[in-house]
Amino acid sequence: MGLVTDEHPAPGLAVTCQEVVELVTDYLEGALDEDSAAEVAAHLRLCGGCAEYVEQMRATIRALGQVPVATLSEAAQADLVQAFRDLRRPDQSRQGDG
Repeated sequence: MGLVTDEHPAPGLAVTCQEVVELVTDYLEGALDEDSAAEVAAHLRLCGGCAEYVEQMRATIRALGQVPVATLSEAAQADLVQAFRDLRRPDQSRQGDG
């Protein structure tokens, strides 16, 4: 068993919840390298919120199956790309509210 330090956190703590969200598709498709997949799996054992999120993603995939990109219109593809880009940005719409 390895030494747990700031440079080598315990399994599951080297990846953040945000990173799990960003890696979930590759994780579910088995596209992550072995170390990354093990780290995400360890995180899921520690974090109920992320575990629930991944299970919801699995349920969505089971329910909807797969939508081939070629079947989407150009507008739908553009909307999806923009939606994913927006997920990665801080919410700037609330900065002026208050």
